[in-house]
Amino acid sequence: QVQLVESGGGVLQAGDSLRLSCAASGLTFSNYAMGWFRTLRKEPEFVASINWNGASTLYEDSVKGRFTISRDNARSSVYLQMNSLTPEDTGVYFCAAALGGGVREDRYRYNYWGQGTHVTVSS
Repeated sequence: QVQLVESGGGVLQAGDSLRLSCAASGLTFSNYAMGWFRTLRKEPEFVASINWNGASTLYEDSVKGRFTISRDNARSSVYLQMNSLTPEDTGVYFCAAALGGGVREDRYRYNYWGQGTHVTVSS
């Protein structure tokens, strides 16, 4: 059974930093690209993606230069370092796994999803 478990969410102020973690189990982690999505309104919106070995990353425009996605295949984990947070970053953050290894932003190309972790940024 595949499980993705996010952690690290919280309540912060504008300008703060936060690191989200996602621990995967039940799959061969290095066979999967990983992504972070967030729900700002209704549908999950793409935030960042990383390929199977961490050599390639992709970011949504509004987070470029502020967020960094990384992974540790030995720990079957993916991370999202978020700096210079703004209230517009408030939402539920989900990690997702996509079989095939390459970066992607289309949420329909991800096979497994975590339950999410809440991030609230106040002004």
